[in-house]
Amino acid sequence: MATATATISPARKQKEEGSIASVFTSLSGGAEAALPARFSELKKSIWNDALVQSWREVVEELRVATKEVAAKGTDIVPSVQFSDIENGLSKDQIEEIRKRGVVLVRGGVPREEALGWKQSLKEYATLNRDRVKGFPEGNVQVFEIYNSIAQTLARTHPALLQTQRALLGLWHASNPDAKLSLRTPISYYDRFRIRQPGDRSFVLGPHIDGGSLERWEDPNYRACFGAILAGRWRAHDPFDAAPRLNAKQDLYNAPSQCSVFRPWQGWTALSSTGPGEGTLRVAPLLKLATAYMMLRPFFRPRTQGATLDDWVIDLESTAFPGSHVAKGQELSEETHPHLQLSRTMVSAPRVEPGDQIYWHCDLIHAVEGFHRGKGDSSVLYIPAVPLTVRNADYLRYQRDHFIEGLPAPDFPGGEGESRFLNRGGKEHADGEAGRRVIGFERFVLPDDATAGEAQAIREANEILF
Repeated sequence: MATATATISPARKQKEEGSIASVFTSLSGGAEAALPARFSELKKSIWNDALVQSWREVVEELRVATKEVAAKGTDIVPSVQFSDIENGLSKDQIEEIRKRGVVLVRGGVPREEALGWKQSLKEYATLNRDRVKGFPEGNVQVFEIYNSIAQTLARTHPALLQTQRALLGLWHASNPDAKLSLRTPISYYDRFRIRQPGDRSFVLGPHIDGGSLERWEDPNYRACFGAILAGRWRAHDPFDAAPRLNAKQDLYNAPSQCSVFRPWQGWTALSSTGPGEGTLRVAPLLKLATAYMMLRPFFRPRTQGATLDDWVIDLESTAFPGSHVAKGQELSEETHPHLQLSRTMVSAPRVEPGDQIYWHCDLIHAVEGFHRGKGDSSVLYIPAVPLTVRNADYLRYQRDHFIEGLPAPDFPGGEGESRFLNRGGKEHADGEAGRRVIGFERFVLPDDATAGEAQAIREANEILF
């Protein structure tokens, strides 16, 4: 029998204090700085002539795909019932979720239970009002709070965990020895949002989380897009977990940069919120948009004002449009014009308290810039994250921070909730399964575990216990 050989990382330093604005140039108001000369050399080292034909194909296919998204609008976002999760997603549902890279799951958490979480969050923030931080300052709507009772209850809720197992099951590992368990979700602590009607401050435009320049700069992260960069973009598999396990998404130790393998970002609704009411927007073109974004730094308009057809190879400049050191990847009509984001960013369908939305980690998404609704637009950010050795190492530090009331390790540091009253604890998790996902119970080895899965579970338990 194989033995665990876990390598436990040295103690993590807390990141700088800040808010969600720390990770986006558009929120922080920072100027766009030119990249160092080494980024031109990076482009030259990646380049191969097959990318010219790939670029032409991707641009041509975008002409058709963008029209389809614009025509269907919100209706293009796949929607399933929680009963579908319980009974098993159909082949057609799986195909559409994989194609679009996003899914709305209705039901699962009773409405009154979700509303109770929101009320608990409000009371917690009010009780500790003198210490609460967030964005924007003076009228916080995105709270730097991670360790509340309500968040603990939600993260460990059986319906959320069952949904996460189902969605993680849409991924696979091309390497059968990959050390991960896609049927073992763990918790990745994040913030919550209570956005008030009329808000225009939380203007988070089209972006992709998980770093920016790292996608090209880190060899392991770049391998996740190897088919695209080899001129075989149609062979790209967005749901292959194997190359992502060692990807370094945070080369610069920046606040709010995710350092774990997080296949699905997500949130759970705490309000009745529809299009135009400060909700999520997505570009449901997962594979095609990813190919375009990865190829974009290698091409530029021939001249200022050139048409979308008149582009040439660009290996001399250091430009990686929308990419900044220690920031997330941002996209716009100016930086990525062929995506036609003004037409292809569609709002999520109306959600009710307790509904869940998940989107692929490579999907372009945004938040509506103006909340035109009459009620608050509120969510708990809760993603679907599997057990891997690296993720278990992060979970160990996250558990320590939770015990001490500190911000989650990937997020802006400081004293956090260490002096807050009525903080959450492991006793608020939903049973043994709930305590397990937040790192307080050993992971169980399934009888039918693959060799890689078994090794991941053994090493995770060694790291955590």
